[in-house]
Amino acid sequence: MMQVSSHHLEALRMVLAGKVITPEDADFDTARIQWNNDVDRRPVAIARCVSPADIAAALGFARERELEISVRGGGHAFSGAGVCDGGLMIDLSAMRHVSISADARLAQVGGGATVAELDAATQVHGLAVPTGVISHTGVGGLTLGGGIGWLTHKAGLTIDSLVSADVVLADGHYVRASPEDNADLFWALRGGSGNFGVVTTFEFQLQPVGPEVHLGLFFWGMDSGEQVLQLGRDVVPHLPAEAGAQIAIGLSAPPAPFVPPQHHFTPGYLLIVVGFSTAEEHARLVAPIREQLPPLFELVTPIPYVALQRTLDETAPWGLLGYQEVIYLDELTDDVISVIVDRMPAKRSPMSYCVIFRLDGAYSAVSDEATAFGGRRAPRYVVNIAGIGASPEVLRADRAWVQSMWNALRPFARDSGGYVNSMTDRDEDRVRASYGPAKYGRLTRIKAKYDPHNVFHLNANIRPS
Repeated sequence: MMQVSSHHLEALRMVLAGKVITPEDADFDTARIQWNNDVDRRPVAIARCVSPADIAAALGFARERELEISVRGGGHAFSGAGVCDGGLMIDLSAMRHVSISADARLAQVGGGATVAELDAATQVHGLAVPTGVISHTGVGGLTLGGGIGWLTHKAGLTIDSLVSADVVLADGHYVRASPEDNADLFWALRGGSGNFGVVTTFEFQLQPVGPEVHLGLFFWGMDSGEQVLQLGRDVVPHLPAEAGAQIAIGLSAPPAPFVPPQHHFTPGYLLIVVGFSTAEEHARLVAPIREQLPPLFELVTPIPYVALQRTLDETAPWGLLGYQEVIYLDELTDDVISVIVDRMPAKRSPMSYCVIFRLDGAYSAVSDEATAFGGRRAPRYVVNIAGIGASPEVLRADRAWVQSMWNALRPFARDSGGYVNSMTDRDEDRVRASYGPAKYGRLTRIKAKYDPHNVFHLNANIRPS
């Protein structure tokens, strides 16, 4: 790697409309920080780009000096892939525009926008894109890996609503990817992670959602784990199209008004069922839950969609240290349930958790080959196991807990692959297993066409064939 002098950086400043931030600048540490504070990397410079031309200039600067490149959208990944050591960080946080064409039900979204910013713009019109469940997640990284959330059952993955993308390639060329333009690139962007270029604008088809939806939140203590997971196994796969659900395990009850004081900070099992239809339909959906297994407390209420999207934000605050593993399971068998229930008490941090999403409905209406998503479209579950701590010591303990849980669940999975957005460690074998041989082979050929030198490799990396 070549040395980068202040003279070189001054030359970069001259060609960028945006800002170049170096370790000498007061805002350097703020600019390089990622959501996962376990990631502590120091680039030689940060290019806060404001246009595709800025991105092309930054890529050219890095190419000439053989600098490693990282691309930061929302900075929310457990892997911390948005920041590199000793290279150039391309920061898209200034490119967070969102524009809505309500009549056409289309959204144009900048590569640095967050889910909260997208939701705020779309909900003015009673529309939404199916995104994630944490509002400060970046739209870019979420989309490129797939995008799982409350609307997955109703409307599919985030990539299933993607209409087109504007991309700066590794050589600086600016192209459009759509079913008509660079169709191979468009296919690869929908699930192939950040391997193929820097997306400056995403165009999404919008769905009618909200502005008010219906929340059903039910909470049980840790001693009810087996019954809760069996209940979830019975209820969630049979939800109608206008509903979504999540099972969260190990989270502590908040000191909120709807929580009885004696249960404040009590760890437990949480089943959330969201309804996108009428209040009457939602009441019918959730009634069997309390009848079959009375919870310690519940909250069944209308809620603005934007508030639903922020419901779990407090479980993932900026500045803590995190490690996550993920696995796909076809069924929540009794043996799987036993593994989860037996191992949950071993976690040390009250913020560590396990989250289970059911993938079916609109998700499964899309064929495996239609997108590059790293996972089969057959109905199944995705299980995220996250260790989150306030200190390195606590994270070390819960990293071991995460790996132990993941290893214990592996015998029940078809392969060692998983949802690439949820992987902290993205080794090549895991990435290959996630996509499968045929899809991975196709991705390597597209990678060779658009990024033959593997410039964009700080991701769930696909090596060019």
